Amino acid sequence: MGDAVSLMLKGAALGVLVAAPVGPMSLLCMRRALEQGWGAGLLSGLGIALADGFYAACAAFGVAFVSAALSVARTPLHLVGGAALCLLGLTMLRAPVPATTPRATAASPLATFATTFALTIVNPATILSFAGLYAGAVSLAGGLRPAAAALLVAGTFLGSLGWWTLLSGVIASTRHLLSEKATRLVRVASSLCLVAFGAAAFVTR
Repeated sequence: MGDAVSLMLKGAALGVLVAAPVGPMSLLCMRRALEQGWGAGLLSGLGIALADGFYAACAAFGVAFVSAALSVARTPLHLVGGAALCLLGLTMLRAPVPATTPRATAASPLATFATTFALTIVNPATILSFAGLYAGAVSLAGGLRPAAAALLVAGTFLGSLGWWTLLSGVIASTRHLLSEKATRLVRVASSLCLVAFGAAAFVTR
């Protein structure tokens, strides 16, 4: 029992370490929580957390063919992820102000979840983060029992999801404190940052 809890806590810590740094996915999650509320932020975070769990599983279970495929597809993933981030940032930059946008035009829950999941899967920063943080898990994969690996992965998923749940809740509950001008500045800045992250992917491929 103690070992199981320890593995879950270690996985949760790794999940938070990957999720906490400010990057394109955190900007997108925060932007949605700010504009659409806690639900949109949570769905975005769920997509990110599931993608994090996928990479955690590849590391913990030592899925060699996935690691090999990612190594071969590293450049295409950088290009696809970079292009997607640039397109998303430009689209969000040109989007109308939420206050004047009918609710009917808001993205569906499935689309909100699916976009962050897909973007996280091809996000170069996510791939590099897990490659570094899970280096030890990969080297020990041969001696890591399936049950222990599953607990580590579950902890990573829950840690990541917990972070996004907390972050979305804080932003959604305090967004009324921002003035209209400040909100517009946040919209522009977050959109430009997404474009910058996307452009950086082309340079670092």
